[in-house]
Amino acid sequence: MSPSAEQWAAAVAAVRSAGPDDEVLLICHVNPDGDALGSMLGFALGLRRLGLTRIRATFPGDFTVPEPYAGLPGLDLLVPEADAWPDPDLVLIFDVASESRLGGLADRLAAPRSVVLDHHASNTGFGEVRLVDPRAAATSVVAEQLLERLGVPLDAEIAECLYVALATDTGSFKFDMTTVAVHELAARLIATGIRPGEISRRIFDSRPFGAMKLTGEVLGRAILDPAAAGGRGMVWTYATLSDLERFAQPPYVLDTLIDPVRSVAEADVSVVVKEIGAREWAVSLRSKGAVDVSGVAVSQGGGGHRLAAGFTGYGEVRDVVDAVRRRLDDFLN
Repeated sequence: MSPSAEQWAAAVAAVRSAGPDDEVLLICHVNPDGDALGSMLGFALGLRRLGLTRIRATFPGDFTVPEPYAGLPGLDLLVPEADAWPDPDLVLIFDVASESRLGGLADRLAAPRSVVLDHHASNTGFGEVRLVDPRAAATSVVAEQLLERLGVPLDAEIAECLYVALATDTGSFKFDMTTVAVHELAARLIATGIRPGEISRRIFDSRPFGAMKLTGEVLGRAILDPAAAGGRGMVWTYATLSDLERFAQPPYVLDTLIDPVRSVAEADVSVVVKEIGAREWAVSLRSKGAVDVSGVAVSQGGGGHRLAAGFTGYGEVRDVVDAVRRRLDDFLN
């Protein structure tokens, strides 16, 4: 269900109540992707256009901005978790489906005013004002709609952030959620003068040579399980911290591994398991449409959408994959 008129009005009121001396904190999820960073920074720039000056944006955990997003406008507003306002007057949360994804920043929800902008159907309903629209292709859609209601006109800097967010969460406009409305929003963003070809090359078509070699090795160990997912097929692979070390690559280069894996014709479900600590794995799930992978992710403490979801798994990699297979069977049966 889309946000109600009352929720939109409450969000507008919360933002407009912030004065020039108020501390405003924007937070997105741990290990931020293009939608999380783009939505947050685009909105932060919009707040600056409204005259707010004490703005900080952050995310929990390791303060590393993935290289594809290192040129986004608004990065000057980004600070490490330790430098985030400890007692902000207004908190805005972007692309976060549950409080657990806020890590050590979850206590900022105690701020006098908090607004959550999200598009995950698995959103747990935290925050004072919730703008959660599962039908939106990206959180940037919700962010743009709130900016419009606040009377903030799009400019090239805001538009670049929102376009990156929209393009990444729609798989460069390939996924099923790419509707007429998505293309209409993209057209409005492009009309500000941004260059979509240049942005797409930077986000999707530029990788270090070591990352390419790493991808080849990880794809080479992929396993196809035709009987999984009720006979619809599952393909999976994994990457370890030693893989990253061997090819001298940062963790974010693994974020796009799911794309070539999900292209396997014989499998509806694709799984990439990435080591993030001792017996700890970040699990990415994708479906081509026959299987709802969000239920699997939620059952394991994660979240997401019907066709794209994820969670954190523990144990040996085979244990994590076997758990996914069992849960798929449970839901399909």
